[in-house]
Amino acid sequence: MVRPTSPWHRLPDIDTAMRMTWAITRLALLVAALATAAHAAEPTPAIRLNSVGYLPGHQKKTSIAANCKQFALRRVSDGERVFEGEVSGPTTNTDTQEQLYIADFSQFNESGEFQLEASGAGMSAKFRIGTNVYNEPFYLVMRGMYLWRCGTAVTATYHGQTFHHDACHQDDAWLDLVAGRHVKMNATGGWHDAGDYNKYVINASVTVGCMFRAWEDFPAIHRIRLDIPESGGPIPDFLAEIKWETDWLLRMQAGDGSVYHKISTMKFGPFIMPEKETAPRFFVPWASAATADFVAMMSAASRYFRPYDAVYADRCLAAAKKSYEFLKGHPGNHNADMMGVSTGGYSTSDGDDRLWAAAELWEAAGDPEILRDAEERIRSIQGRVDRVWDWGNVSNLGLFTYVLSRRSGREEALINQVRASIISVADAIVRTAVHHGYARPLGNSYSWGCNGAVARQVFNLQIANRLSPKREYAETSLDALNHLFGRNCFGRSFVTGLGFHPPMNPHDRRSGADNIVDPWPGYLVGGPNPRAKDWHDIQADYRTNEIAINWNSALIYALAAFVETSRH
Repeated sequence: MVRPTSPWHRLPDIDTAMRMTWAITRLALLVAALATAAHAAEPTPAIRLNSVGYLPGHQKKTSIAANCKQFALRRVSDGERVFEGEVSGPTTNTDTQEQLYIADFSQFNESGEFQLEASGAGMSAKFRIGTNVYNEPFYLVMRGMYLWRCGTAVTATYHGQTFHHDACHQDDAWLDLVAGRHVKMNATGGWHDAGDYNKYVINASVTVGCMFRAWEDFPAIHRIRLDIPESGGPIPDFLAEIKWETDWLLRMQAGDGSVYHKISTMKFGPFIMPEKETAPRFFVPWASAATADFVAMMSAASRYFRPYDAVYADRCLAAAKKSYEFLKGHPGNHNADMMGVSTGGYSTSDGDDRLWAAAELWEAAGDPEILRDAEERIRSIQGRVDRVWDWGNVSNLGLFTYVLSRRSGREEALINQVRASIISVADAIVRTAVHHGYARPLGNSYSWGCNGAVARQVFNLQIANRLSPKREYAETSLDALNHLFGRNCFGRSFVTGLGFHPPMNPHDRRSGADNIVDPWPGYLVGGPNPRAKDWHDIQADYRTNEIAINWNSALIYALAAFVETSRH
């Protein structure tokens, strides 16, 4: 006797219609179970996309390092396939030597949480599509600045973990190295610079400059509450966070207008919490670049704080003018005498710093003599905008202020020269991203802190977009964020606490000393150096895995460009 195998053979008293209904129901349950199983599959490292998310109405692409032909999107909530397509490629990505296929789902604009599956490649990490996908990352990265505060206790809870340190470095700092005697002068406050706890004026400069630029360019961030101690006060939260740094910077100005280079221990300290670092910290002698950067920062501060605190704005402008006068009397480049201090050097030629100083002070004060100084310096570099820039070259910040100014009196031919350079550089960035397998706007260039340089490409693109709007500038700006949040050869986010498989072991003394598994959240790590695959999520690898305020400020600007306005 043959044993029945079909379900209706086991139900002889049910009529044919009911048997068919049972079969269809069973098949539907099986399909749903399979869909759920596929939906629950572990993400594959072969599918590399922005694991934070994508904006409706913009390009949405992923790079796949596996042989595949078709792909589909699945909605996370129910496992349903909501979009299907064919990949393009393969093409060879020269810096990683990978054969990459590209899945393009730009036409899909439904909001929600999704995963991408590709034949032969598996399932991607989860990601969102929505108009507000960058609001939470912006908030978290800005909170990272708050958590960098020196001289005070800080606390934040994220994903059930509380990150805290007590008030630290209350003795900042001693004048031994600049005055020859053991006398203390108040230099408390400011942000810790990076994975260490020292404070450097030159790195503060590009950080503050980038953040002020974000405030100028993206009004949506004016209304965002950051839940910092100053929230609800007379100064908007974003500016209040910057003020924590500018208050410290004002303490770095000497009586003659020169500006001390940094506040530092004699050598880098161990991996302990900041309140446990009790080694003496010292003022390091003045530098002309630090002094010029101070002029630029205080000039900008006077403009941005004036609507909220005119007294503070006047103080900042007076300080800027004093240091500018000092620089006029000391025209030569003067690097700080480190006096045996072996922490971050930040030595640099001051030509770019003086250009930025003149541009910002003219924008703040409107003095024709200062405008002549700025324009002479701009002409000396032929109005050239740099594609890759950071603390060692801040002329772009001065050029952006100059070309976007609404003040009269500028030289028209010079404006046009700077404008043309900005647009030319932005167009080159777009071309580079188009020809890279991960649409990396920096292409095949890798160096110390290159993730910050990727984010800082957005400055060039967004300024160009203000001068000569092109859709490609916005899309390539988003390519920078895509790369930093997972569309890279590691398939991982480079920002602690955000996206898929983010860094867990940054070179950060707090993260290494607090006995919490998760690192402090909201920090962009430096990234691959010197080759595309040379990144290691290892605490000791400061060469690729350190965090720093200048890299975070670049990411803040890039995120601010896409913060949704309707919720704030």
